[in-house]
Amino acid sequence: MRHLNRLPIWRDAGRLLLEIEQAVRGFPRYHKYTVGSELRTTALRLCQAIHRAHSRRQSRAKLVQQVAELVDDLKMQIQLARELKAFQNFAQFQRAAELAVSLGRQAGGWLRQTRAEAERRKDAPRDPIHCAPVSPGNQG
Repeated sequence: MRHLNRLPIWRDAGRLLLEIEQAVRGFPRYHKYTVGSELRTTALRLCQAIHRAHSRRQSRAKLVQQVAELVDDLKMQIQLARELKAFQNFAQFQRAAELAVSLGRQAGGWLRQTRAEAERRKDAPRDPIHCAPVSPGNQG
């Protein structure tokens, strides 16, 4: 887990999880067990998805896509909670929303980078015997 601590997206996801936990604690009872529960679950799933996407090499683009989708889900749920007046005050909503927007930017960048890496691997010349990318010195 130490290697994850250097990732800004991991750090911000942890901050958002903490912010949501604190906010949901102050939600009215009805919202605490409906939209609050969904917020908490999605924030936790986001952290899990970031961990999976970072630790696995195979199918990384698909895993990073799931991270981006979870961030979108969280942004929608935060907005819904605001419309339901579940947050105690606007500042609480604003902190969660700003972290979610930052995570969205980071996830989008990570997704673009991952897709570009996958394209480069797909287009790399292959050694016909070993089905591995040909090293630059052995292309001719």
